[in-house]
Amino acid sequence: MLLEVRGLNAFYGKSHILQGVNFSVGAGEIVALLGRNGAGRSTTCKAIMGLVHPVGQISFKDRPIAGLRPDQIAHLGLGYVPEDRQIFPTLTVHQNLELGLKRKGRTSRWSFEDMFNLFPNLSERRNNQAGVLSGGEQQMLTVCRTLMGDPDLIIIDEPTEGLAPKLIEQVASLLDEISSRGVAILLVEQKLTIALKIARRVMVMGHGRIVFEGAPTELRGNDTVRREWLEV
Repeated sequence: MLLEVRGLNAFYGKSHILQGVNFSVGAGEIVALLGRNGAGRSTTCKAIMGLVHPVGQISFKDRPIAGLRPDQIAHLGLGYVPEDRQIFPTLTVHQNLELGLKRKGRTSRWSFEDMFNLFPNLSERRNNQAGVLSGGEQQMLTVCRTLMGDPDLIIIDEPTEGLAPKLIEQVASLLDEISSRGVAILLVEQKLTIALKIARRVMVMGHGRIVFEGAPTELRGNDTVRREWLEV
């Protein structure tokens, strides 16, 4: 497995957020992590990336990464797209993409033109400051900037949050393209239809634990899990 998480716990102060999380992601696999707000999905992403102190075992490409700094983890080939986007507003679109370049001396799967072909909106605005982009365009830019680092696995937290339907379809197409180039994806998503359409395997989180894991067809047929852990 590319990513292995075993017995992962995380805390915010005295609050025990993650309570023994176990899962794995294989090379080139798309895995969706579902659950209601507050279930611990974003904390799981941050713990893997070293942004929240992890207690437990995390390995990436058979190397233990729990306790490493976020920049060290990123340079090993693990990309992260946070839900709050974090673009550099005073830099141009092209400059934001340049900041994503990490792995010198290696031929990347992704080029600037790949990004602009996938998202023509960014091509038209490549010399504009990123701060003037719409929320959806900023989301595209964040995903593309992470891809410029040529990750082997990319963690994407709520990529379709607040996006118009047309942009949601573009993001879905991008995720398929990412997977087709051999990049694994851990997708945190609230929109069940998108996750079930894209993912090869789905996990449901509740109260800081994985409460379901299986194929999308299994989740579609499991009314109890959907009702208890997903539906509002």
